[in-house]
Formats: sequence, structure tokens, C-alpha cells
Amino acid sequence: PTSNLQLPTQYPPQMFTLFKNKPPSTSLPFDVDIHSHILPGIDDGSPDVETSLGLIRGLYDLGIRKCIATPHIIGDLYRNDPETIGAALEKVKKACADAAIGMEISAAAEYMLDDHFMGLLDRKEPLLFLEKNVLLVELSYNLFPDNLHEMVFRIVTSGYKPILAHPERYAYFHNKYESFARLKELGFHLQVNLLSLTGYYGKEVTKAAVYIIKNGLATLVGTDLHHIRHLNSIREGCKGGVFEKYLTGKKWNADLND
Repeated sequence: PTSNLQLPTQYPPQMFTLFKNKPPSTSLPFDVDIHSHILPGIDDGSPDVETSLGLIRGLYDLGIRKCIATPHIIGDLYRNDPETIGAALEKVKKACADAAIGMEISAAAEYMLDDHFMGLLDRKEPLLFLEKNVLLVELSYNLFPDNLHEMVFRIVTSGYKPILAHPERYAYFHNKYESFARLKELGFHLQVNLLSLTGYYGKEVTKAAVYIIKNGLATLVGTDLHHIRHLNSIREGCKGGVFEKYLTGKKWNADLND
């Protein structure tokens, strides 16, 4: 609920002279979030409109001005489609307008690379894009797909640009860092989660995320925001300088077709 949000600390202008060093940042080094689960009641993210508004306010306070919601589409769990996602998006947009929150909100999807998705692709069903032909996709956390090269080939030859969500979170790559460059060679662009840099998912995920960014393999970053705990961890990352440390010096998420 909105009442439980911990708003970022605000410093009156006169207080800045009291800091010997630069005061903690309360904003992210980019203003477009391309991965979040803020639409109500359709996946494991926000359960209702009130929670959605609280999360969106939190993103706005962190400097985000454009948010692309990406609810899951997973064949055996969340069979969302353009209709269910569009209906949830309209609820959120109306609620934001009523609450005078100046966030630009649109919706795409986070597609699990499973049989359901490949069926959509083969039948040429309408898909939801981050921008133009750009698709956000994910892999199973438990099992590496043996036919991944075939799947990405079919995606690319269908005219789509696949963005692989949070490759640093797939444990089967943690002892094979060369796999991240191989993913790029296959045709994926890589998107790192902000939470991975904070240690939220554990040390191994953080190490992998840092490796991907430091080696120039990441194309995009995203919050992958699901709930208030995520939001509070991202705020702490801002105040701790984590994102400035790893993300400064590159323009992130401005043009998805770069």
C-alpha cells in the first residue's frame, strides 16, 4: 500500500553546504525503465491498482519519466495476451491521470522462451514490443534450453530484435562467463537488472552483472520492479552510489534500436 512507502530523503538547499562530500543520490542515471511488473493483477507483480500507483510514484521519485510495463507471458503460468495486458494498462493510466502522476506509461511483455511463445511466433500472432520490433524475452531459471540457438534464429529471421532479460540471474552461466558473449553472438541484446548490482539476488548474480557491464556486453538496464521491497532496495542502491559506480558514462535505454 502507498502508506507503507519509504520516500527518498529530501535535502533542503541550505543543507548541501553541510556535506564535505557529494550527498547521496536519490535518482537513477537514466529516465526510461524498460522492464517492470507494475500492471495490476495479471502476474506476480502488483496485485492491485493502489499498489501500482505506489510503485509508479516511487519510480517517478527516482527520476523515471517513461515506464514500459512488461508483464510475464509464460505458457504454463501466465497466459497474458494483448487484451489482458491492454485492459490492465488502461486501468493504470486512468489511475495515474486521476492522481496527477506525470509518468508516461506503455506496455509490452516479458516472453518466456517456451513452446507457447514459439507457437505465437509460428502462427504470426500479434506480439507486444518494447519499441517497433524489439521483444523482451527470458529463459527458465532452472534449465538451459538445448535449442536456444534455434529459437533465437527463428526470432531474428522473423524480423524481431530479442532483448534477453537479466542474463546474470541464470545460474547455469555463472561458471561460464564466456556464455554472455556467446549470447550476443547468437543475436541477443542483454538487459541487466538494477537489483542485481545491489546484491539483492546474491553475490554470484552481482558478480555476473558487473562482468556483463564492465565488458561492454549490456545494451539495456531495467528495474524488473515487482513490489515495494524491490523499490526500497533500488532506493538504497541510489543512496549507496551503486548505480553511479557502474552505470555512469553511458546513455542507457534512450534508443532501444541502437
